[in-house]
Amino acid sequence: MQRIVTGLSLLLVLLFSTALFAADPLADWVPKFDPSGAEYTYLLSTVGHPAIEGATVGYRIRDRVWQESDGRLYVDYRPISQLGGEKDVLRKLKMGAVQGMLCSSVLAPNISPRLGIVNLPFLIDSFSLLEEFRQNKELFKEFGEDAASKGIIVADYTGYGSYGWATTSPVTNLAQAREQLFRIAQAPVNVDLYKAWKIQFTVMPWPDVPQALQTGVISGLDHTPIVCNITKKFNVAKSYTNIGYAQGLYIHLINKRWFNKLPQDLQQILSRAIAEESAKVRALTVQQQQEQIAVAKANGIVFIDLPAEEKAKLVSLAEPVVQKWGEKIGVDYLNRVRAALKD
Repeated sequence: MQRIVTGLSLLLVLLFSTALFAADPLADWVPKFDPSGAEYTYLLSTVGHPAIEGATVGYRIRDRVWQESDGRLYVDYRPISQLGGEKDVLRKLKMGAVQGMLCSSVLAPNISPRLGIVNLPFLIDSFSLLEEFRQNKELFKEFGEDAASKGIIVADYTGYGSYGWATTSPVTNLAQAREQLFRIAQAPVNVDLYKAWKIQFTVMPWPDVPQALQTGVISGLDHTPIVCNITKKFNVAKSYTNIGYAQGLYIHLINKRWFNKLPQDLQQILSRAIAEESAKVRALTVQQQQEQIAVAKANGIVFIDLPAEEKAKLVSLAEPVVQKWGEKIGVDYLNRVRAALKD
């Protein structure tokens, strides 16, 4: 009996210790200041995890704005879906219950079709073109104009890498891709694209993906190397085919009504911090993708470059999707973006 009691006591101690010292994914990002005295609070949400460089930007903005505003404006950043899923948060953003959001580029067209231009296949499909698009002041201003007319400011964006295929068996051509069942994001552009490619797909909430991969419900995942490696999807999907048809983005959205009520000096501080910190993080994302690919390769993940003739097939089949969405985005705007990025 004594041994049983001792054993139970030890088990309780171990359980308590485990709970007490359990790893907190946000422990390294706790503010080094007391925000309780702030005059204004900017509640900023994202589904992203701060292990992804593109999602660290909220904390970088938080600390900089606090310092430059002398503690008047607190950026209360809530990553990892602390405020709910993206669709729910987007609704709160429109209402003003949440003031800011790092919205995934696949959901952003729900605000304005024009925001979907970054999702169009093989258009803004590299880090360099993404930066070129951002630095074109006229095109970037027009990018957010429709959203602004609906009460949402498109402030900037960061990213989470280049889209491709993580699969449980190697995919080296379109025919092999058509043998897979891919999970894709719940986004109209992506749905149209996979239909055009005649590749089997299913739309599935992100939390359901790990079990679906492990049980064989799906055999492929349309995502980026950064996300696949950091979120352990490569534990099951051991191959990755580089497609690079689009860049995954976190688009920084702000409730316009709330922003306009801020004192002008705080508007300037916040806008400058968002722009400059976002630019820094975009550069870090390029580096992070290279690092995560290297780590994945070291762990046995096979990376495959799609042959030029196979990629040409994907580009050709995707063009009707570009044209269809060009009508929603604005054909003139689409053509000017294409022309500018080809120069």
